[in-house]
Amino acid sequence: MSFTLHGVGVSSGIAIGHARLASHTRLEVAHYVLQKAHIAEELERFDAAIDTVRAEMSLLRGQIPANAPAELPAFLDMHLMILNDSMLSQAPKALIEVQQCNAEWALTQQMELLVAQFNEIDDPYLRERKTDVVQVVERVVKVLLGHPGHLPLLEDTREDCILVAHDLSPADMIAFKRQQFVAFITDVGGATSHTAILARSLNIPSVMALHNARALIREHEMIIVDGDQGVVIVDPDETVLEEYRLRQNQWKIEHQKLKRLTRNRAATLDGVAVELHGNIELPQDVVAVKEAGATGIGLFRSEFLFMNRADLPTEDEQFEAYREVAEAMNGMPVTIRTLDLGADKPLAGLTSATLNPALGLRAIRLCLAEPKLFRAQLRAILRASHFGRVRMLIPMLSSLSELRQTLHVIALAKASLVADGLAFDAAMPVGGMIEIPAAALAAQAFAEQMDFLSIGTNDLIQYTLAIDRADDTVAHLYDPIHPAVLQLISMTIRAAEKAGKSVSVCGEMAGDPYLTRLLLGMGLRNYSMQPASLLTVKQKILKSNSVEAASLVSKILKSAEPDKVQSLLARLNA
Repeated sequence: MSFTLHGVGVSSGIAIGHARLASHTRLEVAHYVLQKAHIAEELERFDAAIDTVRAEMSLLRGQIPANAPAELPAFLDMHLMILNDSMLSQAPKALIEVQQCNAEWALTQQMELLVAQFNEIDDPYLRERKTDVVQVVERVVKVLLGHPGHLPLLEDTREDCILVAHDLSPADMIAFKRQQFVAFITDVGGATSHTAILARSLNIPSVMALHNARALIREHEMIIVDGDQGVVIVDPDETVLEEYRLRQNQWKIEHQKLKRLTRNRAATLDGVAVELHGNIELPQDVVAVKEAGATGIGLFRSEFLFMNRADLPTEDEQFEAYREVAEAMNGMPVTIRTLDLGADKPLAGLTSATLNPALGLRAIRLCLAEPKLFRAQLRAILRASHFGRVRMLIPMLSSLSELRQTLHVIALAKASLVADGLAFDAAMPVGGMIEIPAAALAAQAFAEQMDFLSIGTNDLIQYTLAIDRADDTVAHLYDPIHPAVLQLISMTIRAAEKAGKSVSVCGEMAGDPYLTRLLLGMGLRNYSMQPASLLTVKQKILKSNSVEAASLVSKILKSAEPDKVQSLLARLNA
């Protein structure tokens, strides 16, 4: 019987094939009390399980193919780091001794504590890292329970296999690397999970958050995966199958056509030039940016250099990473955002949890509160400016006094480099992120005192609409075309134009082709997005007329009725 499942499409494309089921990774753990005489033996059993999984992961690390994406070793290194962290390798031992409980129970209790801490994190990418903790713990629990600590390699894999799993860890993906899966689907996960990122880097169609796919789909059953729509069709009839074969072929043709645009200059039909930049997290992401034909890096999220490690990166470590990117971009602009972590995010003990992390000590507030940390990063960015067109971006500014403090600290960092005889670009541009409504309302003042502005639409929408993006019960209220949001974006663009400063959008709105003409009509001429979205947005720009877009957008901005905004937006995209 044919049926359809709906989830979250995390990697585009259409795949048609037969299901191969991966074992369910969730395990039930019993709780029992030990006699004191057996505590030492239980501690040894726990240590042995940790050692086994460590050896297993190290073996997998050594089996990574030379041509594998850079994300593969990085993901596995993260899992090894989590395994070696004292919060998992040592803290459960204290529970075993104090509570006289079995190792499996102690480990899962510690896992629940860590997961609860991750759930308080506002940033979706960091919050998703709880999945990595769970995956590492499950591998250890499997060893403790006598189960294999990894998914067995599948034999006789067919060319059209689609992997179906409850969940997949990066380590599992490495184990499956030798098989040629055309797609994969999972019950859990989201667009910011490591597995989703891996899928996009491998260009494998995938759908996640299907909830019951693993239980409902049978081995070798024919399935269709539509990564664009987030749909999985199980046991399709011939009519549906033929339709999707045509769609699949059309998707491949369109994808190949888009690649032809790589070297094309991004400009509208009426000759207005538009800059398309890429967002990156790590230096190795530069490859994808250049392959997409980006003309610069509009957002280097520097906090990723601080994550998944027991210590803080030194000034020299940061400098090497920034310099590597600056040199790789061969004179194209590289915008490095200063550290955007805070009280809600683990940072080597520098911060503590708060009840309202999105409004707590984060981003520039944290940096100003930790001058030593901030100074090291500022020096590193300034030093890298000697090797390319580096720009510095300050996140979460809310007041001019905050800006003045920041500029003063930057001046001190410059003076220290002069004293040390280290070269840097004294005229390196410094810009500010407009992601708080207060900053958007004061955009004119910020534009006059900064070299450029960048609109962070993700947080701007969240703060404007008082929507917690992490809360599923209100996620439907997260609306990028809410009239208030559009007014703030338009206001910021106009303020930058009046001050003669450049302005970009670096949030998810920039990479959404349905909103490309909307932003273009507001006067935006610089978009920064994930490299995978760049050619689709470029295609939209090449087919647009800026004057016509401006005319319709002016009507959209005058409307407070959601239905009318939707109708006008549909006309804009016709």
